[in-house]
Amino acid sequence: MIFTIFKKELKDTLRDRRTLIMMLVIPVAIFPIILSLFVTVSESFSKEAAEKTIQIGVVGSEDNYIIKQLRLLPQELGKKNITVYKDTVELKAAIKIDSAQIGIFPSADFAMSMEIKKPAAVTVFFNATDLGMKERAEAYLGTIESIAKQERYIDLKINAEEIKPLEISYSNVASSKEMIGKLAGGFLPYIFIAFGFIGCMYPAIDLFTGEKERGTIETLLTTPVARWQILFGKMGVVVLSGLLAATFALLGLFLSIEVLDLVQDPEILEVIHGILSPKFILMLFGLLFPLTVFFAGMMIPIAVYAKSFKEAQSIITPMNIIVVLPAMVGFFPGIELNVVTACIPIVNIVLATKELIAGTLDAGLLGLSFAVMVSLAVLAVFISYKRFDKETNVVI
Repeated sequence: MIFTIFKKELKDTLRDRRTLIMMLVIPVAIFPIILSLFVTVSESFSKEAAEKTIQIGVVGSEDNYIIKQLRLLPQELGKKNITVYKDTVELKAAIKIDSAQIGIFPSADFAMSMEIKKPAAVTVFFNATDLGMKERAEAYLGTIESIAKQERYIDLKINAEEIKPLEISYSNVASSKEMIGKLAGGFLPYIFIAFGFIGCMYPAIDLFTGEKERGTIETLLTTPVARWQILFGKMGVVVLSGLLAATFALLGLFLSIEVLDLVQDPEILEVIHGILSPKFILMLFGLLFPLTVFFAGMMIPIAVYAKSFKEAQSIITPMNIIVVLPAMVGFFPGIELNVVTACIPIVNIVLATKELIAGTLDAGLLGLSFAVMVSLAVLAVFISYKRFDKETNVVI
């Protein structure tokens, strides 16, 4: 009987264009759109930064050591024009109106310090809202400093190797899979959780509040079917809708990589192919299933209580923020899955998915996270049943 009600409600849901768009179309399109925008914007910024001619202002005279070295720097460090300013007031004003992007002020005793081989003070002015300017200044002055060092070594007849006591090399022992999982792994669960919630929302409202508005819920309740069977049949459709939304989001990721070729880096592609394995997908949906049941259990009591579709939507939609905020924990570095975080709903799923992507998931913490979400899902179903069993909530 539950399955009969499930089939009937699923057919009604699939006839609703709005639900189909939110459940199928948008999740498939979101990854190609996001990745396309990311790749396009990144390439645009990189190209613009490489081709942009920087206006550098220097306080001093044309024979200044800094100016001479700036003119000798290779074009590989970026195109530049150099303008001499009389003082720092004029230089700062030029940076504020963007007629200069970088300002360099050698101290008054700069030439003397260079001559007697003492540290020569240089102040660099830049506008922090103009992205990349500090990095360009560091590249220019870092090169000039290296040249000045070599000149001093030659003058003092010093072998640079003799004054360098350590030769340090750094080796990263983390695999590419671990790096992507830890640094970017929060993005995937965030998308799946967000669409899982949205996928549940419209069917939950339509199958409960919508039926109350249409006056068809009374007809269904007069049939010789237990009320809990009706609830479970309807809830099955809500849960399936949420899982389908998450599935089509995963499909969108697959299409972005395999069909549209939006990811070009071979190392990243190899890691992603390793991640999108049948084992990973099964474990991911094992985590998402109790979470989706929990979402359905949160929405159904509200949908049962609400008197109109608009009222239910106005109450449930803000709940998306409550879901999204803990899901954003995955973006923060340093927050790991442990006994405490495994007991926090939604956060545990995000962190467990990150560890799953990185290949470092602890079986005990996975079991704890799963047990917590199953417990909450059972509680949510029980609350839904209590609300649905109340006559005043079901009939307008």
